Amino acid sequence: MLSPTHRRATLLASGVAAAGLLLGSLTGGVSHAATDHESCRPDGLYKTAGVDVPYCSAYDTEGREKMGADHQRRVIGYFTGWRTGKDGTPAYLASNIPWNKVTHINYAFGHIDSGNRLSVGADGPNNAATGMTWPGVAGAEMDPAYGYKGHFNLLNKFKKQHPDVKTLISVGGWAETGGYFDDSGKRVNSGGFYSMATNADGSVNQAGIDTFSDSAVAFIKKYGFNGVDIDYEYPTSMKDAGNPLDYPLSNARRAGLVKGYAALMKTLREKLDRAGAADGRHYMLTVAAPSSGYLLRGMETFQVQKYLDYVNIMSYDLHGAWNEYAGPNASLFDDGKDAELAAANVYGSQQYGGIGYLNTDWAYHYFRGSMPAGRINIGLPYYTRGHKNVQGGTDGLWGKATATTCPAGSGLTKCGDGAVGIDNLWHDKDDNGKESPAGSNPMWHAKNLEKGVLGDYLPKYGFGADTRLTGTYARRYDSTLVAPWLWNAEKKVFLSTEDEQSVARKADYVVDKGIGGTMVWELAGDYGWNAAKGQYEPGSTLTSLMYDKFRTATPYGAKVSNKALPTKAVNIGVEFGEFKLGDSNYPITPKVKITNNTRTTLPGGTEFQFDYSTAAPGNASDQSGFGTKVISSDHTGGNVGGLKGDFHRVSLKLPAWQTLAPGASVELSFNYYLPVSTPWNWTVNIGGTTYALAGDLARGTTVVEPGTNPSPSPDPTNPTPTPTPTPGACAAPAWSPATEYGSGSTVSHTSRTWKAKWWTKGEEPGTTGQWGVWQDLGAC
Repeated sequence: MLSPTHRRATLLASGVAAAGLLLGSLTGGVSHAATDHESCRPDGLYKTAGVDVPYCSAYDTEGREKMGADHQRRVIGYFTGWRTGKDGTPAYLASNIPWNKVTHINYAFGHIDSGNRLSVGADGPNNAATGMTWPGVAGAEMDPAYGYKGHFNLLNKFKKQHPDVKTLISVGGWAETGGYFDDSGKRVNSGGFYSMATNADGSVNQAGIDTFSDSAVAFIKKYGFNGVDIDYEYPTSMKDAGNPLDYPLSNARRAGLVKGYAALMKTLREKLDRAGAADGRHYMLTVAAPSSGYLLRGMETFQVQKYLDYVNIMSYDLHGAWNEYAGPNASLFDDGKDAELAAANVYGSQQYGGIGYLNTDWAYHYFRGSMPAGRINIGLPYYTRGHKNVQGGTDGLWGKATATTCPAGSGLTKCGDGAVGIDNLWHDKDDNGKESPAGSNPMWHAKNLEKGVLGDYLPKYGFGADTRLTGTYARRYDSTLVAPWLWNAEKKVFLSTEDEQSVARKADYVVDKGIGGTMVWELAGDYGWNAAKGQYEPGSTLTSLMYDKFRTATPYGAKVSNKALPTKAVNIGVEFGEFKLGDSNYPITPKVKITNNTRTTLPGGTEFQFDYSTAAPGNASDQSGFGTKVISSDHTGGNVGGLKGDFHRVSLKLPAWQTLAPGASVELSFNYYLPVSTPWNWTVNIGGTTYALAGDLARGTTVVEPGTNPSPSPDPTNPTPTPTPTPGACAAPAWSPATEYGSGSTVSHTSRTWKAKWWTKGEEPGTTGQWGVWQDLGAC
């Protein structure tokens, strides 16, 4: 979300990420007739146990979202609450939205108040969301059917005319993740997401989460929203990530932020599911997710994806004035020349595999590793980023612009020389009211700069009658990056832009990859040409272009796997954990815990296979004797021009001596070098039959016991519990510290059965560790 000193971070050099987004849910008027809603559940989406979630109100029987006959892919627009026109600058109201061209609207923003409740502030005539009016403005007349006014009234008024469009309340953003602005406009450093979800000691704040989630359900019902969009910037263990104003609180909680985030998403999903079942409509849950490899490295495997209807990737702010490197705001691909990555030796590192990770294609593939393409939306900026005093590069591209001082409150000690003045029309302010140099402009202003036009709106942004244009803003375009920019050679100003050529190419990419759609920050930045005035103004050129590209597209990809997987699944759990924190987490070396929740002992040598994303090179391994190896890859080598496929396939086997009894677990140390989302598409071969794993939540699978027919309870979200052993049923002799035990001997101890891997005497079972002499065969 754009806000003061918006910044992004890289994988090796600290920084922070950017901008805001998310999306929607369903339509009303849903029948309560008996429906097989499981047939409409999107592939991989978590279902709350015991709840008949009305998926078919929002999804078809292939698990694809129903958005209207002319909307095969999503066009999600952020609509901000602060462009009211009351400050003299041009207003952007609900009546300005191209309602027939979009599928979802995310209202930015709601916040978390000091009581951990979702809020937009106190009601009153100055409250833009619920109380403000615009007398005499065509299209802004209030609908008397609602007990509130403001933007929320207008959004619902136009939704009546466009019932396929869904609205979500987006919560947080850059400025209000760790606090909120009170009714006087002063920021209250309340803790926001950081303290609502995570206690000071790093534990989960379930009471705060429950309060917020209950209030969110009540909020969307009161104001007619279709769901909740969480823009938490950022639940990562990387130090100094997010808004510098939040550092005193966020940095102290880093070790617990990911757990709190996961608990928040699970709780919200379940409360929305229960409310939806009661109301006969599916309520959506989405997030704005970072695209920065640095931030994602500290978010473990982004294990919240299973709770989300879909994710909106903030695939912009990839370069900007938070550092000195002049590059594209939102390139589609890597070109192998990114100056920031080159300075960090990313291209020369064998471990990185030559993969450049500051581009939309990389970010998409990160999430593709654990989600269907159709549950992912890529982000596009309707605003610019830019530097001044750029030295070197090609027409500024990959040049440098080093600042002598950094903006107050930015948290940076070294930054870039950001563009200012007429090259920074949407000038965010710091806490002292001083402009933050960033080269931030709506795209319609950038188009006027390109055309050499001084728009008549300039006085409203504080520019006097003596304002003149210096130099020429020449448009440049790189087809490998899919990135346009403006280069003013006289001023040495570089402004990264978007226009019809780049957006058309990105729309084609969405169609070709089967991606769910696009999200834009923000709708007010789009442009249209006013021939009467001879200038560009707020319009819908880029949004209309995407609509035209998508309306006749094939349906989006609805399955996680590109290959057919077994329809029978078994209850074997897999969990990635024990991630190192912050800058200690490279390489990435989590423990993988496999738990046998079936009633069948898995023999030594049992093979597991899974996929992980090609966003990381195919060099994953383990250090635990499981023989982990990549057995096939959809992409090898660097990623100039894009990753050619989605998955690496991995095989690992239980060691020959390592059986896994019912209820028992085993761990291995996994090792990889670029962040990936949760590895998915697991299979296990038991007795010559290959099964899926229930935890992948795949559509059309039935949970079975290995070697049997399907169990009577096929719900993969509610697996059969491990049977409780009968007390006193341990068949093996009790362990004795005085007895010698040879290899293969079994004993009982602490109500569990143990097998000796080699000769032993006096070593108590349960105290020798996973790699010690005693192997845990499970409860007895």
